[in-house]
Amino acid sequence: MSGDFLRLAVAGVQKLAPYQPGTPVSELARELGLHESSIVKLASNENPLGPSAKVAQAISAAAAELSRYPDGSGFALKQVLAARYQVSPLQITLGNGSNDLLELVARAFLAPSLNAVFSEYAFAVYPLSTQAVGAEGRMVAARDYGHDLPAMLAAIDAQTRVLFIANPNNPTGTWFNRAALEDFLNQVPPSVLVVLDEAYIEYADHELADGLERLAHHPNLLVLRTFSKAFGLAGLRIGYGISSVDIADVLNRVRAPFNVNTLAQVAAIAALDDSAHLQRSIETNAQGMRQLKAGLNQLGLTTLPSKANFITIDFAREAAPIDRALLQRGVIVRSLAAYGMPHFLRVSIGTPAENARFLEALGEVLAHA
Repeated sequence: MSGDFLRLAVAGVQKLAPYQPGTPVSELARELGLHESSIVKLASNENPLGPSAKVAQAISAAAAELSRYPDGSGFALKQVLAARYQVSPLQITLGNGSNDLLELVARAFLAPSLNAVFSEYAFAVYPLSTQAVGAEGRMVAARDYGHDLPAMLAAIDAQTRVLFIANPNNPTGTWFNRAALEDFLNQVPPSVLVVLDEAYIEYADHELADGLERLAHHPNLLVLRTFSKAFGLAGLRIGYGISSVDIADVLNRVRAPFNVNTLAQVAAIAALDDSAHLQRSIETNAQGMRQLKAGLNQLGLTTLPSKANFITIDFAREAAPIDRALLQRGVIVRSLAAYGMPHFLRVSIGTPAENARFLEALGEVLAHA
């Protein structure tokens, strides 16, 4: 009888395949009988340094208030973000991770008669959130594993309400520059909401466009950012969107009243106050990127260019056996088969020791292949 409930679900949900996160450390430890401390996880683009000491102190101080509901408006955090980016608090929408905001966009702006445009090899949640509300997802073929912005413009029609773009892109790490973004935004119809996902923007250099700089000129732009990556707060799930006041007003109409918990809010404020930790995280990532690129080059492997905190490796053959062999050695990376990239594995940048462990394990796997 329970299987009948799939039939009762709305059409878009019936066709969905659940999002598959990276293998948890605890699961691999149970499966292989390994101690968790012996496992290296480089699958989910997390900050290997973790959160700053200021964050830990803020969380400890806020623990006494856990019997109370969080501030549903996120007043204090919005004030800090508004001052940091020189925007009004009314332009800010807080989310349970930036994922939450993607779902809010779909609920607020999409419907079965409408469509959203996104790129091939883009974040899996774009098509998932679109399909869940019964809207049409228009996937545009990638160019060099990145966004083909002119082709995405050509895919827009009278029923298009949302256009998802990511810079840098996950899972490929590819990007587009300032001129490309400006040219693109100038051509998008004002009736189409452009969702610019900048989850990895802190790791990128000044070659990339800063979407926040374009908000005043493009009222149909929503810029998404997160505390999960460079700020090291993935476990607390907190992100935010900055847009026109009108867009934020619409999103807040469908946002759950207490979607961002108390600890996440105080941790985010503390993280924003620790610029030194953020800089260490960025430098650790840059050093790790150089370490991995050098090691992968020695192994004769090709990688996609990346300005994020991960690197995507092209094995030019089925990568699933390599992935399985790495798991057997206690190293977790991310298969991209679900993205239509079966020859690729994505590897997060870790600590120097974690990067070395991955390279050593990969060398062993390839030697026995």
